[in-house]
Amino acid sequence: MKQIPITLATLGMLAFSPFIQSAAAGDPAKGATAAATCIGCHQADGGGKHIEGGESWPRLAGLDAEYIAKQIHDFKNGTRKNASMTVFANMLTDQQVLDVAAYYAQLKPTEGEGGEKASAAILERGEQIANRGDWSQYIVSCKSCHGPGNRGAGSDFPGIAGQHAGYIEAQLKAWQEGTRKNDPQNLMGTIAKRMSEEDIHAVAVWLANQSPTAK
Repeated sequence: MKQIPITLATLGMLAFSPFIQSAAAGDPAKGATAAATCIGCHQADGGGKHIEGGESWPRLAGLDAEYIAKQIHDFKNGTRKNASMTVFANMLTDQQVLDVAAYYAQLKPTEGEGGEKASAAILERGEQIANRGDWSQYIVSCKSCHGPGNRGAGSDFPGIAGQHAGYIEAQLKAWQEGTRKNDPQNLMGTIAKRMSEEDIHAVAVWLANQSPTAK
């Protein structure tokens, strides 16, 4: 009987093995070549791009390799939808997905952009949601899942500190509207639906102004 938990754990590991092995199986050097088509949006340093009042492309530099690989596969299989990303994701073989993920994961994280002119009140509200949540609205803090400093926790919860404000805001709205739902147990969808437009903006601009690395 003592062997049952071990056997079940092993089966669980096998079920998720493509992503568990991604960091070890990817070749950053080859990924740098394969990522040539990504530069237009995500930049040569993996820092992404933020246009105030316009579109934002996420920073990939320093994110967990398994997380990046999963997102690319989700674009490939239609679980996550974006017209541009679907095209580029489908240009990559499964091995190239691992290589690209490994490449971006080993790059130095860059600082986020957006919300620099946000008021002290907005930033204070954003900090509350990110670090303490708002139990009067049943909103769980971001760091409960995204880890200390909101710098990421494993392959399911990416670092969001230092991510561009426009991108964070767009993703929270997508979860709120149900157009994105590729997260574990619909955790993000559940939380986003409890947030007001003002709170989404507040937490997005506060996170964008935080360091993506521990100091």
